[in-house]
Amino acid sequence: MNGENFIIRDYKPGDFNAVSRLWNDTGMGSPARGDDDKAIERTLSIGGKLLVMDDTETGKLMATSWMSTDGRRLYLHHFGVSPDYQGKGLSMPLLEKSLDFARSTGLQIKLEVQKSNIKAINLYEKYGFGYLGDYNVYIVRDYSKLKK
Repeated sequence: MNGENFIIRDYKPGDFNAVSRLWNDTGMGSPARGDDDKAIERTLSIGGKLLVMDDTETGKLMATSWMSTDGRRLYLHHFGVSPDYQGKGLSMPLLEKSLDFARSTGLQIKLEVQKSNIKAINLYEKYGFGYLGDYNVYIVRDYSKLKK
């Protein structure tokens, strides 16, 4: 695809259903992760950004890049391309637009990527991301399961 067949723009609340479908289709989203419209709006209200890429011919949502912040760093997550559009070089312009936003904030940018996702690792390394080290990542998604 060339640049004439897509646009990259900011998320609008009416995009949520298409965004949620893309995240489910790519394995990036699930109800357990709390990736709902309220979470998106909350992160946007405190300086985050959610970029979406649309196919200008069909109007179909092709890709997303969600960046949230804790005020110290930006976290790039839910960066992915719909299976229907993978392998067409679309991740590069989306990452470039994401990095433009990151630069404008002056914050460091951090991401997590599955060790098995070699294509994504290669993309991120090509753009200058470096491996942080041998960290284990832990998360609590359901506080009722914590031991007291």
